Amino acid sequence: MVSDATAPDGGAEVQDEPSRGDVIIVTARRRQETAQEVPLAISVIRGDSIESTGNFNVVKLQQLAPTLQVYASNPRNTAVNIRGLGVPFGLTSDGFEQGVGIYVDDVYNARVAAATFDFLDVAQVEVLRGPQGSLYGKNTAAGAINITTNQPTFDFEGRAEVTVGNLNFKQAKAAVSGPLSDTLAARIAVSATARRGTIFNVTSDRYINEQDNLGLRGTLLFRPNDDLDITLSGDYSRQNPECCGTVFVRVGATQRPLARQYAALAAAQNYSVVSRNPFDRLTDIDAPLNAGNVIGGASLRAKWDAGPGTLTSITAWRFWDWKPENDRDFTALPIVTASNNPSQQDQYSQEFRYNYAGDNVDFVMGAFGFKQRIDTQGFEQQGAASSRWNLTGALANNPAVLAGLTARNTQFLKSTSAALFGQASWKVTDALTIQPGLRINYDKKSGFYQRVVTTGSGSLLTCPQPTGSIDAAQCGVFTPQTSAPSVSDWNFSYDLNANYKVAQDVLAYASYAKSFKTVGINQNGLPLNAAGVPIAASGVVKPESVNHFEMGVKTQFWDRKGTFNLTAFRTDIKNYQATVTNGQLGVLRGYLANAGKVRSQGLEADFKIRTSDRFSAYLNGAYTDAKYATFVDAPCPPELAGGTIVGADQTPSAPGTPGGLSPANCDISGQSLPGVSKWAVSYGAEVNTPLTLFATDGQLYVGFDGNYRSNFSSNPSPSIYTNVQGYALSNYRVGFRSDNFDVYGWVRNVFDVQYFELLQVAPSNVGLIAGQPGDPRTLGATIKFNF
Repeated sequence: MVSDATAPDGGAEVQDEPSRGDVIIVTARRRQETAQEVPLAISVIRGDSIESTGNFNVVKLQQLAPTLQVYASNPRNTAVNIRGLGVPFGLTSDGFEQGVGIYVDDVYNARVAAATFDFLDVAQVEVLRGPQGSLYGKNTAAGAINITTNQPTFDFEGRAEVTVGNLNFKQAKAAVSGPLSDTLAARIAVSATARRGTIFNVTSDRYINEQDNLGLRGTLLFRPNDDLDITLSGDYSRQNPECCGTVFVRVGATQRPLARQYAALAAAQNYSVVSRNPFDRLTDIDAPLNAGNVIGGASLRAKWDAGPGTLTSITAWRFWDWKPENDRDFTALPIVTASNNPSQQDQYSQEFRYNYAGDNVDFVMGAFGFKQRIDTQGFEQQGAASSRWNLTGALANNPAVLAGLTARNTQFLKSTSAALFGQASWKVTDALTIQPGLRINYDKKSGFYQRVVTTGSGSLLTCPQPTGSIDAAQCGVFTPQTSAPSVSDWNFSYDLNANYKVAQDVLAYASYAKSFKTVGINQNGLPLNAAGVPIAASGVVKPESVNHFEMGVKTQFWDRKGTFNLTAFRTDIKNYQATVTNGQLGVLRGYLANAGKVRSQGLEADFKIRTSDRFSAYLNGAYTDAKYATFVDAPCPPELAGGTIVGADQTPSAPGTPGGLSPANCDISGQSLPGVSKWAVSYGAEVNTPLTLFATDGQLYVGFDGNYRSNFSSNPSPSIYTNVQGYALSNYRVGFRSDNFDVYGWVRNVFDVQYFELLQVAPSNVGLIAGQPGDPRTLGATIKFNF
């Protein structure tokens, strides 16, 4: 719904009309139209707004789009949600689909790791909210991020940009475009970003969580006549930072005996954290870190204007190569000495789409095919401190029990999807339009998982083992297993939109969508029953069933110098795909399954005004009430770990009091979904005045952009220890621009607000909470040239 224009000065407004008077054209409905004409919830953010505010990837883009939530502990463990919906928070599995689709020039990116890369020569980004099944090749139940890059031109043009800042920040971008012949044009773009890390690791004597990104994109456009465009594109992006580590945040009491909680365990090993103030930005993690990440591919797009309609074909191949190294115990103790799960993905997609435009009827119909394979080679190893951290009794005092215990995982996923989809637009009267849409979808997933476990002596471990034995203790940490889940499923979905032009500049609309998130499998191994036997029936995860309702109004006023848009929405999802711990089955660990029902509802409002070419301002806000309607077998939060549940209100026993068996699950029905703030706001303004500088006519400008979000849960099951407090960030810039160049200084997080992007519960639920602090105050200068 947020369809505002970019400020006349290139500021951060999220709008439908850019500065300098030209109207933003969007392709959210697979046709060109202005954002204020689109009867759905959409944010449109121009490339110059992205650059001027420093929001150079999807992770940072949420500062401009209040209903977008992005969280990343590393590129693989990235969650992109809209209105609190998309993927289960904190869960990484190749066996289920993303709820928010990421498209770059009409090509679907199956791996959400693409969201962590720098935007490369981007023209604009459209954030669509709500189910997208009747217009997009790959069905997405929560929304889509549609990224459009700048295309080759038959007139020569070029641009270059250089930015420097504190923390040794350096960023350079360049793009050049022009004709190779009368029918062939080319464009090439490059981007490089580097920054010193924001956390100092006293163990390695290095800064970590740095930025080290490189991106390349090349495009050829063949236009033999005015009716046919054939575009060949290729891109390559690489990240190679020492990342991603955490800092100590706090310790919370659990229900375990005091001897089994963090304070006693750390004291028993003479361990003291380097700093108990997370904003000292110090850590002492001892395992190697790496977030090596390579992604790229090629696409061929053909667009043929055939009489009253347009036929489009998009053929694409993409790859992803993930090379991680992690410290999963968040301490300097050798508890987990290695946790590395490198992956390689190849995906192929083909989409055909036909757009027809008539006097009273328009329609889009398409066919989509998708094939994907992911291979993963996991390596996890326990260290000399693991026995003390994870075991009880005499075994806890014997480091040899778990030291060197190693799990090697081999897994692959084969995924195939095919769909027919379409949407019609019937202009009943000059004011009333009815838009029905439908989708027929087929998915098939086949997986393989094998875990081989060896002890510190190198012998193979077999499970289950007699209770109380060393082997049984080892089986409780790593269990050998082989599984090969497979499933296929058909889905039918549909939507209906009615929109009415109340007046020339007032559009009202209402829509309903019956959608789904497709079937999934447990790709990371199956849960075990009380006898230690894998539960084969849990290999398949049923599709989510989505009912979505939305209504809104889009208005323009004051001779179209201002816009005000308002949307109300409600989404109900049955068979929500999440991590569960099903106590009725005696399951010993969490796994991916269906968890009752969730609901997200709220209001979104967007206001912008441009009184003249000298001043513009915007204010975008969202209220989102996202809850688990029913979730009776959720993993328990850390404060309930190791205790018993007394009654339906889940009153725990006193901290430190042995409670016998740990609760197998917790009922969190009615509690908030993780990662979503009830209130989120973005706002800003820019003012400029004419100025001649060095014999060059231009503008002196000052801009401000800010955003606020209220507190949110940072754990799948809400916890008093992982609640992230709300915060507001403020960014300023001042500069001079002309037609050929733009130079400005900027300060981001100008008040040096201390906030967390993410909090995490350490393994073993001993009460340790680690986190990732948000960026401190940063400052720098940027210069851009157009030629």
